[in-house]
Amino acid sequence: MRIAISGGHVIDPANNIDAVVDVFIEGGRIAALGRAPKGYKAERTINARGLHVIPGLVELSARLGEPGYTHKGTIASETRAAAAGGVTTLCCPPDTLPVIDTPAVVELIHQRATASGRARVVCLGALTRELKGELLAGMGGLRQVGCVGVSNARVPIPNTEVMRRAMEYAATIGMTVFLHAEDPWLAAQGHVHEGATSTRMGLPGIPETAETISVARDLLLIEQTGVRAHFCRLSTSRSVAMVAEARRRGLPVTADVSVQHLHLIDEDVVGYNSLCHVRPPLRSRRDRDGLRKALRKGVVTAMCCDHQPQDQDAKKLPFDATEPGVSALETWLPLTLRLVSEGALDMPAAIASMTTAPAEILGIEAGTLSEGAPADVCVFDANAQWVLTEDALLSHGKNSPFLGETMRGRVRYTLLGGVIVHEAG
Repeated sequence: MRIAISGGHVIDPANNIDAVVDVFIEGGRIAALGRAPKGYKAERTINARGLHVIPGLVELSARLGEPGYTHKGTIASETRAAAAGGVTTLCCPPDTLPVIDTPAVVELIHQRATASGRARVVCLGALTRELKGELLAGMGGLRQVGCVGVSNARVPIPNTEVMRRAMEYAATIGMTVFLHAEDPWLAAQGHVHEGATSTRMGLPGIPETAETISVARDLLLIEQTGVRAHFCRLSTSRSVAMVAEARRRGLPVTADVSVQHLHLIDEDVVGYNSLCHVRPPLRSRRDRDGLRKALRKGVVTAMCCDHQPQDQDAKKLPFDATEPGVSALETWLPLTLRLVSEGALDMPAAIASMTTAPAEILGIEAGTLSEGAPADVCVFDANAQWVLTEDALLSHGKNSPFLGETMRGRVRYTLLGGVIVHEAG
């Protein structure tokens, strides 16, 4: 279908566009911006006056429930939530059941995402077989079926020699290694940030050194092997300072931070609020402010929502027995607009951190409205207000620490490959 989006305020960081411009779509791709191609006749026109038009959001980490955890969500339910949140591309980590360490699992996920038709799903393959940290996974075969990188998810690889060999293998075949920095011995049985709050609550803490020591080790191995690497969900200001120094020295390193860590701090878990139980844990106010500064300066290049739906029982146990994670696809854009309103980021930088930057990290054709690019588009009303309730969430998971809060910013239309997959009533 030929679709024209008229009168909207287009923000496309990849092309430095921040202006009211018409967008023309044909054949599932962006046909033109500004002036319609010769002979173009729209079959449908979306009136976007007073609205923003941006590339579809690209999420670096979305656990979708399938395969293996369908009581928490399904590819159908979570891609529907993604479309409602303006997210058109989701990256699935390898800690599914079974683990994404064979081409068959990748193909299963791709098939189910295609059947859903609401969002594009790409996969990270396992770094080691079954994520056990012992034998290397068949990364070459995973790359051939479309895996955009490799990771051991949140399962640590304590054996430094195994990590080195895995990085060497990934470097040889040109795959990015996605790293979760956490020392398993320092993290031990911790659940919250180690500090005054953890002491008052009587909960075992996770010190910032659990992250920084792991970052230091991995940076040394990255320098030795030359592998392209991405640090996932950094949570401390010291970690991002280490990454900044590595980038200045020319190491091929990028990093992201979750939107939750840009808003919440360890004090938000007071009262044993299990909805604030996340991994890595919410850190100090100083750390949160350091993450915001790092994102603003481009040291942290991307933001993600770190979507992890949980069933009701997983969050109703005593705090230290609950499972970490936030259902975040539908609140990602409003919470990012809140950062803009607070002056933490300007609008183009905020949009870039959710579109262009994550697409570049994944090495995929997305996150831009360039002529000829896939017509993945999000049209939203930056001023629309709504209250976040469990009923308002389309995700199977209702586990959000922001329940009951007023959100500003609502997606009106989401287009995937030129097809409208979400239209607000």
